[in-house]
Amino acid sequence: MGVFCTLSTSAAIILLVIPGDLCVDIIGGHEVAPHSRPFMAALKGKSFCGGALIKPGWVLTAAHCNLTGGSVTLGAHSLKKREKTQQVIKIAKEIRYPCYSPEGKEHDIMLLQLKKKAKLGNAVKVIRLPTSGDDPEPETTCRVAGWGQTTSNNKKKSDTLREVSVTIISRETCNDEDHYGNKYRITDNMICAGSERGGKDSCQGDSGGPLICNNVMRGITAFGKSPCGNPDGPGVYTRITNQYLQWIRNTIGGDL
Repeated sequence: MGVFCTLSTSAAIILLVIPGDLCVDIIGGHEVAPHSRPFMAALKGKSFCGGALIKPGWVLTAAHCNLTGGSVTLGAHSLKKREKTQQVIKIAKEIRYPCYSPEGKEHDIMLLQLKKKAKLGNAVKVIRLPTSGDDPEPETTCRVAGWGQTTSNNKKKSDTLREVSVTIISRETCNDEDHYGNKYRITDNMICAGSERGGKDSCQGDSGGPLICNNVMRGITAFGKSPCGNPDGPGVYTRITNQYLQWIRNTIGGDL
């Protein structure tokens, strides 16, 4: 089955990615128990991003991350310490969704093929993907994790993995004049999530990390307004639709 592409108009937004070594975390969240999110991957190439292990040889992340010549660190809690649980594996191939457009920010999803398979254990496990691309209902509580920026005015990265709970916001609300309005269109391939009062958000350095609802990965951290955590610019996530699920299956060759 072919892939059908649609494009949307973009505006001034921020991609939640940190260039080079300036990798910076979750706004309004908390540090998680070490290795309690064993699917999390720290990705470093020309930019720093998050990701999720979906099979021993495959990581799912955002297409706007530039990871050429980079590596994936699995089993990490601290990025500064050399933990015995860590596995650092080179990236063999970046496979972006065929319709991805940097200008439109639509279809911001990418698969990373690893040069060798990860060894699964207590600190390294695969994440559960949805069996279908159902749309999470507004008001659903989800969570997002990463090593990115913890405050909008502090470019320092978080050494340890942090997480925050966010609430799904309807596209109608997210597209109104008090939020993204005419500046950017939140499409059916995207999910808005944050807090009505602000202060809970993903931020620079969290790109590519999983949005998890009811213990299932439903989205990929993509973009938002600056500064992070403002109530008028909740985080936007690539929704894992049926279209993307089929592409993932076809690419990695097998069931999820």
